[in-house]
Amino acid sequence: MSFDVTRRQLLATGAAAAALPLVGQRAFAQNGWPNKPIRIVVPYPVGGQTDMIARAYGEFIGRQLGQPVVVENKAGAGGTVGAVEVKRAPADGYTLMCTISTTLIANRVMIKNLPYDPDKDFTLVSLITGEGLPFVVSEKCGATNLKEFVDYAKKAEKVSVGTYAAGSTPHMVIAELNKQYGINIEPVHYRGEAPMWADLASQSIDGAMGSYTAALPVLQTGRGKTIASVSRPIRALPEVKTLTQQGATSKLFDLTGFTGILAPAGTPMEIVKKLSDLMVAGGKDEKTQAALSSFAIYPPIGYEAAQKLYREETPLWLQFMGNLNLTPT
Repeated sequence: MSFDVTRRQLLATGAAAAALPLVGQRAFAQNGWPNKPIRIVVPYPVGGQTDMIARAYGEFIGRQLGQPVVVENKAGAGGTVGAVEVKRAPADGYTLMCTISTTLIANRVMIKNLPYDPDKDFTLVSLITGEGLPFVVSEKCGATNLKEFVDYAKKAEKVSVGTYAAGSTPHMVIAELNKQYGINIEPVHYRGEAPMWADLASQSIDGAMGSYTAALPVLQTGRGKTIASVSRPIRALPEVKTLTQQGATSKLFDLTGFTGILAPAGTPMEIVKKLSDLMVAGGKDEKTQAALSSFAIYPPIGYEAAQKLYREETPLWLQFMGNLNLTPT
């Protein structure tokens, strides 16, 4: 699932930079925190976008605090292994989690007897939102926009669109498009994006939705064309309109997913807000942003904005997931 956030004013960059020495040296020295390494648990494998985000911002936080920040990958069971470890960790500011919205929202629907409560077991520190997902169609489809794809779907005997997982944002998008336009797109669920884009390139499926970074090889070879962006514009494809701009009306198309930084519930609010301030400052740090330049993401938003966004949009995500009638496992 990929929430709407604008870039900070350039003027704020200087102010944030000037404040960093105070944040990093004086304020954090209060109460002796931190006086040992901090760890960030990532409940997904090494090398993915979530892992890279954790490492980039962890390096920045470590620079500012003068303490090492260690990233630990605890993958397994749809993110629950790492989440449970953070849930059980002391709420002392030395354990954080960097995870995606699936861990906090989708798993409530997808996993029976979820071993953690996303709302009660963690404190949200900051959110990093992403650009819209590209909706890419194959060469054989020939569509150049949403209307043409809908016309194609109405005439074709069978139309299939790939998703990177059952219950994912693309899965929900397909359901909403079918509902609005009276078409019958068949979702084809993959375990990740790589095989999905390979099948689109070979024209085994008519379309696919996923990250811009993963879709890029297909787009560069001309084997796929982006006909729409899900939820938000894609900066690298300014000519591509969003689904909403092309007449799709579901509220789903105004929602976006996120990568979140969280702490165990009960972590002192002073520490939570200091970490939040550092995340926002990291969004203006050249070294940090250079490390993440290949990902279509925006700078982090702080504690208050993250709480508001999560509180407002989580019920909507759960509503649309419920419409899929998935059976939890």
